[in-house]
Amino acid sequence: MAGIRLQPEEADLTQHQTRAATGDLVSDDERSVAADSWSIKSDYGSTLDDDQRHADAAEALYSANFRAASDYNSDKEEADGEGVASMLGLQSYWDAAYADELANFREHGLAGEIWFGSDVMGVVVSWTKSLCIKISQGHIPYHFDDIKSEPVDQDDKYLSSWSVLDIGTGNGLLLQELAKQGFSDLTGVDYSEGAIDLARNLADRNGFPNINFLVDDVLETKLKRQFQLVMDKGTLDAIGLHPDGPIKRIMYWDSVSKLVASGGILVITSCKSTKDELLQEVEIFNQRTSMSQGLETQKDQVYGDPSAFQYLNHVQTYPTFMFGGSVGSRVATVAFLRR
Repeated sequence: MAGIRLQPEEADLTQHQTRAATGDLVSDDERSVAADSWSIKSDYGSTLDDDQRHADAAEALYSANFRAASDYNSDKEEADGEGVASMLGLQSYWDAAYADELANFREHGLAGEIWFGSDVMGVVVSWTKSLCIKISQGHIPYHFDDIKSEPVDQDDKYLSSWSVLDIGTGNGLLLQELAKQGFSDLTGVDYSEGAIDLARNLADRNGFPNINFLVDDVLETKLKRQFQLVMDKGTLDAIGLHPDGPIKRIMYWDSVSKLVASGGILVITSCKSTKDELLQEVEIFNQRTSMSQGLETQKDQVYGDPSAFQYLNHVQTYPTFMFGGSVGSRVATVAFLRR
């Protein structure tokens, strides 16, 4: 099912375009419509005005306009009138957002926002833990339907050997939750220096000094290491909102495929793409990779390519809704195995 695409009001779109083009810092009140729609108010506190929270994360992302490509090649250049898909696709936006978050932390001790909310993060963490334990026990879960999001007792010993990378880590709270579940080899990257500064400060304050945080752009990653578990909670969504989103999403899959170790898994949580849309995007990547390597593949043989991803499972516990005769969810979490 295709995701819902709600059209933004003209006044809001014009306002967002102007800010994205200038790249200026904006106040908490000014960016509350976009930022809080994206990240949903968390249990960790925020200084933003609750009266401004009039859209949730999915609606904010669904409201963006997309185009196939543009002449807009840099976050620092001025965009043409219809060239801005969303502020949320620009590094300048996130630099400004995390500058505010870091200032709030230093002044008030606030951790900032949790993308998609703490409930979704809790489901992602416990579900991913169960998935990794099953793999560690020798059960390679091809399309398993019995992977639950409840914690698995007395199995933390399996998790200490997993190397974990969180791309677009933001404030790093997802990695802190994974650490509480038994994961210990944890790395978080983000292209915003402010995000990494905030994540390090929060990790030190909360007793997780061993989590490694690095400034790195996943589309042009400098990482030489591969990881057994790569987590993405909202990063692919944000990348897709850049004016050159379709091109950058291709770059994303090329880069991520090099970061996930053979036999490792990629877990993507999205409020922009449905499970079926993510599966289709992975299939396109697999076919494109096979063709670029000169392999003769058919649709059913694409997973013979060692760089390909294969669907494992998805979270089935998120609330669903009916729209246009189809049932869907505002959030999708899907796991892929790298062959």
